[in-house]
Amino acid sequence: MPRHEPIAIVGAGLGGLTLARVLHRAGLPVAVYERDASPRARPQGCVIDLHEDTGQAALRAAGLSTAFRASARTGTGSVRILDRNAVVRRAEMPEADTVRADIERGRLRDLLLGSLPGDTVRWGSGVAAARARGDGRHEIRLTDGSVVTTELLVGADGARSRIRPLISPVAPRYTGTTLLEADLDEADTRHPECAALVGDGIFYALGEGRGLLAHRRPDGSVHVYAALSVPENWAARLGTGRRAPVVSAVLEHFDGWDPGLRALIGEADGPLTPRPLYALPVGHRWERTPGITLLGDAAHLMPPFTGEGANLAMLDGAELGMALAARPGDPEGALAAYERALFPRSSAYAAEAGAVLDLCFRHDAPHGLLAQLPG
Repeated sequence: MPRHEPIAIVGAGLGGLTLARVLHRAGLPVAVYERDASPRARPQGCVIDLHEDTGQAALRAAGLSTAFRASARTGTGSVRILDRNAVVRRAEMPEADTVRADIERGRLRDLLLGSLPGDTVRWGSGVAAARARGDGRHEIRLTDGSVVTTELLVGADGARSRIRPLISPVAPRYTGTTLLEADLDEADTRHPECAALVGDGIFYALGEGRGLLAHRRPDGSVHVYAALSVPENWAARLGTGRRAPVVSAVLEHFDGWDPGLRALIGEADGPLTPRPLYALPVGHRWERTPGITLLGDAAHLMPPFTGEGANLAMLDGAELGMALAARPGDPEGALAAYERALFPRSSAYAAEAGAVLDLCFRHDAPHGLLAQLPG
């Protein structure tokens, strides 16, 4: 017999967990299906800056602001923008207030998981297929062969969502930019010149068709991305078995750049992990479909250069949860209200993210970006 859940969320990322938390606080039963075998199955990414009006607003709705503040770092909003010669073109120091705060993604996920009953997330439950049953309900078939039916299915399963095709034929498209991710461990002692160059906040060194982005982690390491305007399969052709050829191929794109900037890649510890960037079209939306909706990257995947991806996913989750809690007998009305707010908001943020991506790597970088910044 299939298992039945009143509300089933696919994906235990930040957006899905925020939704589950808000529903739990409202006394609404919910189950989260996650393909990872456990919370520690894979790294959860780097530090994220939670914004006052999006990510932090979601935590307030979830009743987790106090716990977040106990784990977050404040006063970390400094930004430095350099050109290819390592000349600092703009430097912003953090504001005196504590509106901006950052936290390691894994720690934030643990905070959300710890606020839920232990059986909320069904680990090791990847979705093999999903379909509409025709009665407003949906069915998901898990990779272990079991079947779950639900009255409300929420796709919170990211860029490669298995739920999105049920309501939208649109797939993400390659943006033309690939990131290669690396770390400088124990940066102050093992890579002191790189650490001094990056500083304590967010660092950008930008040029036409390429750039270096970095930030300091709480553990003292420096997390670095090399951004390249390359074909979609460029990184795949390099292979992943040998580090030296990958580093050499990346550094070829930075010929003529300041040696200190090149060292951010040349001195990196461990492999360089390729991250081709994909995005859904600006304005992506779907027709109201009974018993199903999307949030986060499944709904509005966008380039990461405005730092809003995780923030918006959490806000989506909080707003969907509050809409359902406010209309316990009218889930369709709740979904319609949620999507009326979701579509224009995500469209505006996606347009901004695409514009910033273009500015970062166009022919006059970094000057085009600098000209758009206030004051």
